[in-house]
Amino acid sequence: MRLPTPIRFAIALVIMVGAAITIFAQKPTSIASMPAIRAATAYLDSRADWWLHWPNAVRDHDTSCVSCHTALPYALARPAVRTALDEREPAAPERTLLANVVKRVRLWKEVEPFYPDQTRGLPKSSESRGTESVLNALILASRDASSGVLSDDTRQAFSNMWPLQFKAGDLKGAWAWLNFHYEPWESTDSAYFGATLAAIAVGTAPGNYATNAEIQEQLKLLRDYLQQRADRERLFNRVMVLWAASKIDGVLTATQRQAIISAVTEKQNADGGWSLSDLGSWKRVDGTALDTSTDGYATGLVVLALRRAGLSRTDAAVSKGLAWLTQHQDPATGMWSASSLNKQRDPASDIGKFMSDAATAYAVLALLDRP
Repeated sequence: MRLPTPIRFAIALVIMVGAAITIFAQKPTSIASMPAIRAATAYLDSRADWWLHWPNAVRDHDTSCVSCHTALPYALARPAVRTALDEREPAAPERTLLANVVKRVRLWKEVEPFYPDQTRGLPKSSESRGTESVLNALILASRDASSGVLSDDTRQAFSNMWPLQFKAGDLKGAWAWLNFHYEPWESTDSAYFGATLAAIAVGTAPGNYATNAEIQEQLKLLRDYLQQRADRERLFNRVMVLWAASKIDGVLTATQRQAIISAVTEKQNADGGWSLSDLGSWKRVDGTALDTSTDGYATGLVVLALRRAGLSRTDAAVSKGLAWLTQHQDPATGMWSASSLNKQRDPASDIGKFMSDAATAYAVLALLDRP
């Protein structure tokens, strides 16, 4: 029996509404709004500008140091932000940062190391060179990724990086890395962190750079170093290698990948985020207690790594992490907060914001990461 038209219309409407509810229930609801991204961008731009003009960051040939806490995260996040906000040109601080990196890449044999032996003691020159070579390659590869063309400057950055890779010893496959006993980027365990950045740089570089025949021997050394140590590294470094493994095949076995995912999801807090205090055995040098609360850096980094490892936005751990990020951006500053692992710092001071600089950049990267 054919139902009357009004009834058939009502039934169809119910079906359509039900389907829409199902679709929207499956869509992630924890994606940041554009006003939130703009606020974070304003914070990041202002902090990058401050860093580039801070006297302590000034280096040879009118350039600046590339910091792991402010400059590097900014350089990684800014291209993603530019795409999201439909900006046509890099922001002024980004242009300055990139110009500094390009200058130092081109003048590699002329510029002084970030920290010369003559002023900072052995082996700071070699540590500086190894660290900077990796950071330069990563920053320029990230810049080139949006255009899909590997620039001559980026090729040169990699040409500066590969000769500094260790060919023997405990660090075979890695690079000398700055060690000021500052966690988590400049400490005894940070060479592994640096190696993950090198892998991300290679995998990010456009034009199938990772398949270049000329680098396969070096790439094998890097893969072997990362894979052989992945099971015993602190969780912070294991999160980094999880990200790196998404960029280059063969960095982790399937078993290692799943072990890291399981280990990090076990550390997820009840509020949906993560705390840096849980990603390693840290101890502040001033004897103060670590901040154990959920923070933007750990949460942003973990969510980004999980996403890059293939977990969807609807995965329970990821969706809760994204929800935490959307709910914990500071509305007054646009930043996400994180605390020093090394000492108690005034969070309102410029130095006290270093961890929050990284937190904001990685939170933005996690929130803008495409499915």
